[in-house]
Amino acid sequence: MEKTISVNVSRTYQTKLVLPPDTNHMETIFGGTILSYIDEIAAISAMKHSRKVVVTASIDAVHFVSSAKVGDILTLEAFVLSTGRTSMKVYVKVECENLEDEEKRLTTTSTLTMVALDENGKPTPVPKVMLEADWEKELLLKKQP
Repeated sequence: MEKTISVNVSRTYQTKLVLPPDTNHMETIFGGTILSYIDEIAAISAMKHSRKVVVTASIDAVHFVSSAKVGDILTLEAFVLSTGRTSMKVYVKVECENLEDEEKRLTTTSTLTMVALDENGKPTPVPKVMLEADWEKELLLKKQP
């Protein structure tokens, strides 16, 4: 029987501060910096789910919805949305918060495919994921953002 584990095992959060070196001449964060954060948290989420080392197989979709400026606080959330035999589709959402006006807004959404590796660097099976909330199940069925 295949093992199935809760989506909450992989749910991961990170908080980042947008600093001047992370931004362009308009003082908004570089898209590449956001992508780096997304790749890192997706890997952590997939490792928590699989209990294995993982590699990024693909960045399937990225939607830059709004920009973040110097001084904004970014909150990233990631979780395994679905699984294949050795792969995991990870959903990542990035929100930013401006401390002055307390406004929170969606910045970026993304899905990535991560593959679990065994001790020899070969793809290895991963547990199935059980989504729990209706919004998680709806997310699986629709295109982001």
